[in-house]
Amino acid sequence: MKKNFSFFLSIWVLFLALFNVIVFVTPNEIAGVNKFGGSFWVGYVFITIAFIGQLVCSFFAFKSENSRKMFYNIPLLTISYTGLIVMLLAGTACMAIPNLSSWIGIVICMMILALNAVAIVKATAAAEIVSEIDEKIANKTGLIKNLTDRANILMNQNRSEETKRVYEALRYSDPVDSPALAECNSKLLAEFNVFADAVNANDSELIKCSADSLLQIIETRNLLCKTTK
Repeated sequence: MKKNFSFFLSIWVLFLALFNVIVFVTPNEIAGVNKFGGSFWVGYVFITIAFIGQLVCSFFAFKSENSRKMFYNIPLLTISYTGLIVMLLAGTACMAIPNLSSWIGIVICMMILALNAVAIVKATAAAEIVSEIDEKIANKTGLIKNLTDRANILMNQNRSEETKRVYEALRYSDPVDSPALAECNSKLLAEFNVFADAVNANDSELIKCSADSLLQIIETRNLLCKTTK
């Protein structure tokens, strides 16, 4: 994610530099009108603030720990980009319209800035809420998902009927945990470790025996899941 932000930062600096070049390299007077009059500096300052705000939003989005959290922060990036574009249009209008009163430019730009800030706060809060819910779900479904992945590896090692049955049983099991399943989960994990050792040792008899025990525990767990919901 840091590499992505570094790439974005280089583009951001380029566009900010381009904006300043356009503003200050063009003639001071255009069509007989002094471009530094009216609300020129109001538009310039607010556009610069919008650039900085967009950079801050992007920094928090790109510093996400993983791609899933980055996905949750996409609305934050979208809103910050939209706010920058709108501010560019409004700020440019303030800079280009001759003799536009400064207070009018300030009011317009402040309204845009405030609305954009509110939208960013909402997007950030929504991303945090969704991320917390996702983490809770991941914690509640971690055991079955982990065992399913391990069973898939064992099935690729030993393509027997038993390994396939265990994998399919775990794959279609209810993944959600609850305190009522604690004892059953402990039995499931212990028996799965026995099954994994048997597969690694290529012990056909123990594989069959352990697979039968595992399937019984999985069936019992699924029944408990239904009764505890």
